[in-house]
Amino acid sequence: MKELRVLQFMVLVCILMIPILIILFLKNFSSNTYSIPILYENGVEDPYQECDLPSGQQHVIPEFRFYAQDSSEVGTQEMKGKLTIVDFFFTSCPSICPVMSAEMERVQDAFRDEEMVQIFSISLDPGFDTPAVLAEYADFHGAKPNKWFFLNGPREQTYELARCGFILPALDGGGNPDDFVHSDKFVLVDEQGRIRGYYSGTNREGVDELILETKILLYGQQ
Repeated sequence: MKELRVLQFMVLVCILMIPILIILFLKNFSSNTYSIPILYENGVEDPYQECDLPSGQQHVIPEFRFYAQDSSEVGTQEMKGKLTIVDFFFTSCPSICPVMSAEMERVQDAFRDEEMVQIFSISLDPGFDTPAVLAEYADFHGAKPNKWFFLNGPREQTYELARCGFILPALDGGGNPDDFVHSDKFVLVDEQGRIRGYYSGTNREGVDELILETKILLYGQQ
């Protein structure tokens, strides 16, 4: 009888050890990694010579400083040491911007309590989108203060920033909402100002991928 109890105890120990051994095996021997690229490591191709960009070196977001919806100044200085998700939009946009802003609400919800993640939505119609207009738009979309910034900057600098900084197409509509041309992409920028990915802001799967890859960068699981 004593030998049977010992045998039962040994079997129980073996059963309990199985999940521990599996975890140790996966931790030490598996190659399950998720690598997020660093874009433009050798500079940005500029076939139309629109931008004054250095070649052969890592591209980073250039210096800028715009006004947020609360009239505070926000720019690259606030991006240092944080992950920043960026899009270009305008409040009177009749097409893709409402969808993009709704999807960006999901992004904000995913990182609402994470201080190392922030959102910049930069207006391509700064003449109309004053800080007061942006504040109303921010309230409509439930933007959390010091988390989701809606930015207004000088028109020429804004378009140069879109094309030459974030490498996104942008065309001024001259005040006609139907004539503006801009990308639906959300841009993930790391704490060093490097672009890590582009994601469709009108596609739920694309935004889900953005949220996943932001979490991977955030928790260092590259």
